[in-house]
Amino acid sequence: MIPMNQDSLADVTMVLTWQSQGARHRELYSAKGLNLWRDLLPEPIRVFLESGMAGDSTQIDAGPGDLLPRAEKTRQFTIQKKQFDERRLGAAIGPRKGRFYPKGLLKGLPRIFPQNTEPFRCTAVENGHIGVDFNHPLAGRSATLELVVDSVRAKTGERGGASRVWIEELTAGPCMQARCGDQPTDFFSDNPFRRQDEEDDGTFYRQPRMVQHIDDTAIGVIGQIYGQHLAPGMRVLDLMSSWQSHVPAGAGLSALTGLGMNEEELAANPQLTETVVHDLNRDPALPFASDHFDAAICTVSVEYLTRPGEVFEELVRVLRPGAPLVVAFSDRWFPPKAIRIWSQLHEFERLGLVSEYFRQAGGFQNLKTVSVRGLPRPVDDKYFPERIYSDPVFAVIGKKEG
Repeated sequence: MIPMNQDSLADVTMVLTWQSQGARHRELYSAKGLNLWRDLLPEPIRVFLESGMAGDSTQIDAGPGDLLPRAEKTRQFTIQKKQFDERRLGAAIGPRKGRFYPKGLLKGLPRIFPQNTEPFRCTAVENGHIGVDFNHPLAGRSATLELVVDSVRAKTGERGGASRVWIEELTAGPCMQARCGDQPTDFFSDNPFRRQDEEDDGTFYRQPRMVQHIDDTAIGVIGQIYGQHLAPGMRVLDLMSSWQSHVPAGAGLSALTGLGMNEEELAANPQLTETVVHDLNRDPALPFASDHFDAAICTVSVEYLTRPGEVFEELVRVLRPGAPLVVAFSDRWFPPKAIRIWSQLHEFERLGLVSEYFRQAGGFQNLKTVSVRGLPRPVDDKYFPERIYSDPVFAVIGKKEG
């Protein structure tokens, strides 16, 4: 076996787990081609990797100031609301409590330029002023970092190249899904559920679309997530279903009911045991008895719901006590039919939005979020090599109380 050293490259899986008020979070990032000679790594990670071998693993418990930054009070302050350039958002939308925005939207601050895309959090909006927090989203938190060396290979040559700061890539986004001070984030102002195309959904979905919305690697990741929550003999609802369900083969379910918009797509899905054509935006009431399903899944579709609160309340009704609901999505969608706020949010804020759906519906507990990023895109995918990384996967999981 090849040891990890200055003359080798490694593929390393990094998993960051952390806790917020009322939820647990797991962020997986795949570091491909990690280079000890060139890349920048915190000392605990470098010490582990030096002379490491494929299959080695470790766990690092990190407090504020270790792998993650400390929270600094000087980076939390108040500015006048007029210093927030809402016109640059493309619409007259003001700052909202709990949301993240690029620092470049702010005017009249030293060393802040319009090109600055680093996020800050709006912590308050009142009396013509807004509170801002320039700290890293994870600042001040404790977390656990697990490292697994997947493979090590000898270098074929070293001709310079950019240094990568892997811990920054891992932590770019996580914690933006957490509430600010355990208060609900204001996702629901400014008509968030409007869409570019308000034509009847039945017309838009009349023609079947037998296309994959994410690449094969991402499909496999979603299947693994579902497999962790589904068990043989379960009766499962596939909400907003289509010609694929992404349930892992051999799941041994007793029934898989697909509820979707297009009869032909549903009929082409070999995993479904029952199909129901139903428009949730027209009628969010689910046509099933109470306490009917042992689990429910929703794949890359939640961004199309215009009445999510009512739909999630219905999911509470039709799920049995203890049943999991798993909502998975990525960073690709049909823009005309996606709700307005979806494209305005950072991808990790979308985890926060969907988490609020769970919370506002009531009846869910053990809330979790998951992110998976950095995996390679299949070389036979139509977007390769323009996009070398697989589509990221995000998921929110909750269980019905009881």
